[in-house]
Amino acid sequence: MGKKEKEKKEKPLDKMTAKELRVLALTTGEAIGVHAMNKAELIAAIKGARGIVDEKSKKDVDVRALKEKAMALREKHEKAKEDRNWKLADSFRRRISNLKKKSRRAA
Repeated sequence: MGKKEKEKKEKPLDKMTAKELRVLALTTGEAIGVHAMNKAELIAAIKGARGIVDEKSKKDVDVRALKEKAMALREKHEKAKEDRNWKLADSFRRRISNLKKKSRRAA
């Protein structure tokens, strides 16, 4: 009797799980390929459907882009090792290591 009914407030998008975001994206009806998206892509699709403008800051980093850069550097690193260019191989190794650290922080 004395209980106050709480109004159901929607959780912030970044606090929702990927499953919750998929359901939300499917209800908007504008997102295509929802089941193949990861959490960041789902949030972007929902914000786009709702018309929410999200300004990216310097800290907002795309993990996939970082991993692609690391893969490209790995190929260059292997090539430098085959050519026995140890200084260049070492610099590639350090750059790969830094990219891996950045991708872990971003995730």
